[in-house]
Order: sequence, then C-alpha cells, then structure tokens
Amino acid sequence: MQISDAVGRLVYVMGPSGSGKDSVINYARDHLAKTRNRRIVIAQRYITRPPEVSGEIHIALSPTCFAARQQAGGFALSWQANGLNYGIGHEIDDCLRAGRHVIVNGSRAHFPAAMERYPTSLPVLVTVSPIILQARLLARGRESPHEIASRIERAGNLPVEHPALKVIHNDGPISSSGDAFLALIQQLPAAD
Repeated sequence: MQISDAVGRLVYVMGPSGSGKDSVINYARDHLAKTRNRRIVIAQRYITRPPEVSGEIHIALSPTCFAARQQAGGFALSWQANGLNYGIGHEIDDCLRAGRHVIVNGSRAHFPAAMERYPTSLPVLVTVSPIILQARLLARGRESPHEIASRIERAGNLPVEHPALKVIHNDGPISSSGDAFLALIQQLPAAD
C-alpha cells in the first residue's frame, strides 16, 4: 500500500552495517532535542536483537513476537538483514500525515520496497571507506571475524541508485557527517 496523502516526508537513511548510520541519526536526535524541533521525528525500530548499552536505541522483540506482530500487520516497513528481523511501526504514517518528517534507519536491500510505499522519500546513503568500516566493526565487538569479512564484502555489493539520493561520507569526525545530515533535514519544508 502506498502512502501518498502524507504531508511530511520520509527520510530513509541507509548504508553498510558499521558505516555510522546510528551515529549520524543520534547526532541529529541530540540537535533536534536541544532545539526542541518537533517537526522532525526519528522512527523507533523493532529488532530481534537484545538492547545494547551503546549503539542504536531500539525495541527488542523475540523472533516469535516479531513474527506475530508482522503477521498482524503491525509494521509499515519490515525486512531481514544480517540474521535479524527489523520493523518500523505504523505510527510513522500518522506522523507523516500530520506534516512531520520521519527519519528511518533503513536497509539498502529493502530500499526499493520502502520507495514503493513512500514514493516521496528522501534517500540518504551513509558511506565509509573499507578500512574504517573494518575498524568500526572490530571495535563494536558484535560480530566474529568471519561475519566482519562478510559485512565488508556486502558493503560494496549493494549499490544504491535514485535521482534524489544524497550521500554522506562518514570517514571523519561525527560532527562533519552529522552536520551534513542536519543540513539535509533542515531543508525539508515545514507543513502548511
């Protein structure tokens, strides 16, 4: 089902695991909170991964709970990646219809389906060089060496193309890529 009557715009952020999507989004989250900007919201993700001390803020669901919610139509978007299930709740549709812009931490593989449902989305690709990607994946300690090698290989195998695509290079300090992302989302028009 396509969401075409929305006033707000979906900002679909994607990139390889370890590229820094969470860091860029959290940078924006902190700025939006400080400036009390309520016209841009960050969608909550449901993931079949336990909550972490650091990293992405998400709602952890067991695979059984996730499957039940998915079967009941509880997700606006859902996909599988890296052995996990990810979902975004339908509350984003209410936000979009109310004129709020919604930032989603998405998947490159699921991008075509997201664009089909939200055709006016602003796609944002966060990229990182392979050497920095490897260092980040090693530092977070979630994957085995074999899984890290697979993620680095996969990073170059899922190209994203779209006429509206914006690319943020995240090799340097988070302030640089975070400010670039903020500049993009602050250009989104306010609802009438």
